[in-house]
Amino acid sequence: MEELKLREKAAENFNKIYNCCQSVACTVCERYGVSQEDMFRMTEGFGSGIGGLKDTCGAVMGMFLIISLANSAGDMEDPTRTKLDTYAKFQEAAEIFKERRGSLYCRDLKTQDGPQPLPCCMACVEDAAQILEELLKKWDILS
Repeated sequence: MEELKLREKAAENFNKIYNCCQSVACTVCERYGVSQEDMFRMTEGFGSGIGGLKDTCGAVMGMFLIISLANSAGDMEDPTRTKLDTYAKFQEAAEIFKERRGSLYCRDLKTQDGPQPLPCCMACVEDAAQILEELLKKWDILS
């Protein structure tokens, strides 16, 4: 299987001042039928813990968005076909992220203030992207 190196791609995006969600979600969205530009636009408000609310970490949100894209059957006639499996995948990814970073919440994770890219945020972006890559491979849902 091709080496994706999402961690490096996400860090590169974050250094271009993409927000934390955009940094992760834009690394691999095209594999699942969403252009980088569209993903960038859709995730603009999800940085800094969802629009600056310091709620769920934007890097985690980016990871979740890609998991949904990768795992959903997209079956509008049977919307529950993959829903519970996708929820289970979110929970697994969230647990791994919490083990590595200590929390899912920006208010707990953002230990510094100032202009981006902050080192504490970069660590979250890199970890979320690495977890995403590991899990996509494990689940065999890389398209």
